[in-house]
Amino acid sequence: MLTLYRTQLAMICLSSLLPLAAQAAAAEPAAPADAAAAAPIARPVLLERSQEDAQALERRVPKAEQQMLQAGSDSFLALWKPANDSNPQGALIILPGAGENADWPNTVGPLRSKFPDAGWHSLSISLPDLLADSPQARVEATPAAPAEKANGEVAAAQDTPVDANANVAQATAADPDTAQSTDAVDASEQNDQADAERIFARLDAAVAYAQSQKARSIVLLGNGSGAYWAARYLSEKQPPQVQKLVMVAAQTPARVEHDLLSLTPTLKVPVADLYFATRSADQRAAQLRLQASKRQPGSQYRQLSLIAMPGNKAAEQEQLFRRVRGWLSPQE
Repeated sequence: MLTLYRTQLAMICLSSLLPLAAQAAAAEPAAPADAAAAAPIARPVLLERSQEDAQALERRVPKAEQQMLQAGSDSFLALWKPANDSNPQGALIILPGAGENADWPNTVGPLRSKFPDAGWHSLSISLPDLLADSPQARVEATPAAPAEKANGEVAAAQDTPVDANANVAQATAADPDTAQSTDAVDASEQNDQADAERIFARLDAAVAYAQSQKARSIVLLGNGSGAYWAARYLSEKQPPQVQKLVMVAAQTPARVEHDLLSLTPTLKVPVADLYFATRSADQRAAQLRLQASKRQPGSQYRQLSLIAMPGNKAAEQEQLFRRVRGWLSPQE
């Protein structure tokens, strides 16, 4: 009888412990079935838009015209066409505008294809993606933590009204909008300088390549915002290898340190500024550049007007080619 009692007591105790064991097992996290499944998934690095454009050009443009140039730690695609002449006049380095590539169908592609028959080498490069055009993060002001006494209470100046403390704090605190504006200006200036250095490195590489091809004269031609960067390159670096600058439908990019109007008078080389007279905004901007050039002694700045032909792009491109060739080789 005593043995039976002990057995029943043991079974009762065991049954009371089973729910507790089940709860503990449920609370314990399950180990991952596969350690590799818990590891983060590596995402491929996104290419810049200009790099994607270069890959498309590599598939479309003949291999004989492709040249990979080195600009610092970056390599980039350039399109080269030698002059169809035994005695070339020089090399025309073409810099497209924002959103364009080295064989853009307006201005860039037609000029790089036409000038070899006029006795000029052509070398077309592209702009890298600009940091200044990337979205800027908003800087949030961090509120200061209130000072505390040893007993944990918030410290307050004795015998000083609450309203007076609030007025002093408001008068001495930095304006959050001003602080954010200053940070945004500093970031914009840093991005602008970084963009300029990267573009200048590409132009340095393009000029060096043109020199390696024994070009006796080197001319920069910029289209759109490419005209701005070409002008800024010549203004800041003043490379002796470049003899002339051609600007076509020149535009100043957004968020840059110097605008085109301030750069043009500083150029020490002959400049041809081609603009579309039928576009009122372009005409007004060109007029301001012309007025600024007239205030400079010994200016070698010249403007040439173009007529937009929306219904006949081929004739419009031929007009542009003839104007540029006539300015480069006035004896023809």
